[in-house]
Parts: sequence; C-alpha cells; structure tokens
Amino acid sequence: METALTFRDATDADVDAVVALIQSAYRGDDSRTGWTTEADILEGQRTDPEGVLEVIKSPDSRLVVVEREGRVVACCQLEHRGVHAYFGMFAVSPALQGGGLGKVIIAEAERIVRETWGVTEMHMTVISVRDDLIAWYERRGYRRTGKMTPFPYGDERFGIPQRDDLQFELLVKELA
Repeated sequence: METALTFRDATDADVDAVVALIQSAYRGDDSRTGWTTEADILEGQRTDPEGVLEVIKSPDSRLVVVEREGRVVACCQLEHRGVHAYFGMFAVSPALQGGGLGKVIIAEAERIVRETWGVTEMHMTVISVRDDLIAWYERRGYRRTGKMTPFPYGDERFGIPQRDDLQFELLVKELA
C-alpha cells in the first residue's frame, strides 16, 4: 500500500535535509541510483545551506518539502514572478525515482501556484543537454522555448562543469 505524502512549506530546520536530498538526487555516486543524476556533466555541490535558506526566507518564494513517514523525500521551489511562477530546486530521493512520485509532485506544484497566485504559466530552466529530463517534462506538458541562458561557469556554488557546452533552456507550461 502506498504511504501518504505530506506537502508543507520548508522551515529553517529543514535546510540540512533539503541540501542533502538535492545533492543526492543530482551529484556524486549516490545520485546514480536514480535517473536524474548530473554526475557525468557536473561535479561539486548542487546547492548549499545559504541558497536553500534564501529560498525559504524570500517573500515571493516557497520551498515545498514532501514527506513520507516523517522523512523528507522530495522538494521543489515555487517562486511568484508576476504573471507566471518559476519551478526549481526539484529533487526526488534517488531510491524513489521512477515510481511516479515526480508526476504527483509537479501536479501539486502546478495546483498550488494556480490557487495561491492565480498564475497561468509555469516556467523552469533545465540544462539543455539533459535530453532525458527535458523529455520527462515534455510528457508533463512543458514545451521547449529555445531561449537559452548561460551556465554560471566559474561559480562553484552551482557545481564544477565537466564539459564546456552547458546552458539552461527555458521550458514553459500553460496552466489551465
């Protein structure tokens, strides 16, 4: 039987758990357990306690944590940007990836931003070489825009790139 999920806004007490979750989902050997790993394209950190705390404290942002049996198993950032919302800092525990949890979380995130902020679009940026991840978002209704922004090379807060062609692509979804 599927154990119930609890969605709530993160607090200062969640910072360490959220940093560890995001790191485990994207970087290092542990991330290879799941399919969202960036270990082959980026080393180093994915986020840090200061970055997570900044999202928690921002008046236009929410960091939603998802718990199962009292343990943080996923998270996402929702940021109000006028007529649209930004979806970021999305992570699901590698051991739970591939089981449909991500679909449930993104649907709940879309519901939250529609009901809370009345926005009609969700935006996100994805590293453009992450074809498998972009395809997953396309199956959820997001579309590629071709609008690119540069990767912050030289800023190790975002990781240590293992290739020189990294950039972010904007994905957009119209919310009903």
